[in-house]
Amino acid sequence: MWWGIVNFILALALVLTIPVTKSAQAYRAIHGLVGPPSSIRNAALAIFSVLGVPLAVTYSIPFALASIFSSSVGGGQGLSLGLLNIAIVIPQMIVSVVSGGLDSLFGGGNLAAFVMGAIAAFISGLMAVFVLPNPPSDYNPADFVAGGGH
Repeated sequence: MWWGIVNFILALALVLTIPVTKSAQAYRAIHGLVGPPSSIRNAALAIFSVLGVPLAVTYSIPFALASIFSSSVGGGQGLSLGLLNIAIVIPQMIVSVVSGGLDSLFGGGNLAAFVMGAIAAFISGLMAVFVLPNPPSDYNPADFVAGGGH
C-alpha cells in the first residue's frame, strides 16, 4: 500500500514538471539564454523536493527489505541484493537508450521522457495498490526488524 502512495506522489510530481518546463521554455524564448526567474526556480525546487521523498524510499527500502527477508529465510543476501540491483539498473539503462530518440521524435527537450515516467509511475502505483497481495493475517512486521537502532 505504501509503495502505491509513493508512486502516486512521484507521478503527481512528474506531471507538475510539465508547466514548469513550459514556463521556462517560454521565458527563454523571450529573454534568450539567461537564467530563469526566481518563480520558475522556486517551482522547480519545490517539485524536486517532493520528488526526493519517493526517491529516498526507492533507494533504501527495497534493499533493506531484501536484506531482511533473505537473511530471515537463510538465503544469500548478496545474491538477493544483486538481483534487486539488476532489476533497478536494467530499466534505467533502457530509459537512457530510448529517451534520446523519444526526445527527438517529439521535437527535442526531455518533456516526452518526463511524461513517459509519469505514466509509468501512475500505472505502477495502481498495480501496487490493486495487484500486489496483502500480507497474511498472522504477519507481524516486528518479527523482521533487524538490529542497528535506526
